[in-house]
Amino acid sequence: MLAASTTKGAAMCWHCDNPDGTHEEYLEELRATIQDHGWAVQYVESEKRPSAYTVGLHQRGLPEMLMTGLTADVSCRVLNSIAHMIVDDGVELAPAMHIDFEDRFLIEVVQVEHPDVHMRFAVELFGPNFPALQLVWADNMGRFPWAAGWDHGRRRQPVLGPRADWPNSAA
Repeated sequence: MLAASTTKGAAMCWHCDNPDGTHEEYLEELRATIQDHGWAVQYVESEKRPSAYTVGLHQRGLPEMLMTGLTADVSCRVLNSIAHMIVDDGVELAPAMHIDFEDRFLIEVVQVEHPDVHMRFAVELFGPNFPALQLVWADNMGRFPWAAGWDHGRRRQPVLGPRADWPNSAA
């Protein structure tokens, strides 16, 4: 697995660009990005389970966010855009909330059960106790991974927490 730090939409593999760099130097790079931009987006490259997550929102009293199964560019664009909505516009995300992202695809918010397992660099910088929300995306037909017939080719999208009921819905 390769880690890439992203800020404004273009992924870069720090470890590829700095083959002799140390782990602590990479953490310093993340700290500098958070200092400059308010948060960083960490992409984890993997053939089977690519993921991306924010690092630094928790310092602002906000949940970190995570996405699985998408490319670095798409993940970074979505996470940065929604982070701006939260930080700049005061939008509050909550489990079961639906977001129509730029009329491109539908997202449902899910509470991540164990962010400390999936968000390594956030844990290394800020400790294991922070809330995180997964932005689960629908396929081209508007179906989520838990629905029959969900299909996005060979891509997998692990959902890292239970779905929440809509507020005030009859259970």
